[in-house]
Amino acid sequence: MTRVWLDSTEWNCCGDPFTLNDEVDFVVHRRTPSDEFVRDLGAELAATVGAFERRHPQATTNDRVQGRATRIQIVLQDTVTRSSPRHPGYGAPRDDANPVDVGLPPSSLGDRGGAVFLGLRPSRWMRVSKPVPHAVELIPTDAVPGERHESHGPVSVDGPDGPEPGEQRVRVRRGWLVDVDQTKR
Repeated sequence: MTRVWLDSTEWNCCGDPFTLNDEVDFVVHRRTPSDEFVRDLGAELAATVGAFERRHPQATTNDRVQGRATRIQIVLQDTVTRSSPRHPGYGAPRDDANPVDVGLPPSSLGDRGGAVFLGLRPSRWMRVSKPVPHAVELIPTDAVPGERHESHGPVSVDGPDGPEPGEQRVRVRRGWLVDVDQTKR
């Protein structure tokens, strides 16, 4: 039995749905958890994962986990979303009343291709989300859904010159744990 981590970011993009007892074939990106995975989701959970799947591996690999899906769990994690000011020329209006110098001219970020906001002025705030370490819940399920990412509400409800939006704590789907029986039939 091998427990495989399926990251929600990759599966929201390109994963085909499957259910319990389906035959699965996962391309393995790595066999050990990253430091970030351990920090965010906890060493106890990380120790149970034997393979980390990747939908689009950056290098050629023959490492796979193939077999029958015997258990599926949704991994939810609390996330804190805060506001961070955009910098003039980096998404905030160039005439922003509160410019912040980040040390790079906007042109160093590359050509924006003549992009224009029609009838819309961007907010001076961007949302930054950070996972709450170890605030994880595992929910048994019968399938890995193929639906695409769902929004947790409006990205920005503040006006371009409004006050900083408040902090929010939300629970997001980080991925799935899938137990795979690799015995040959």
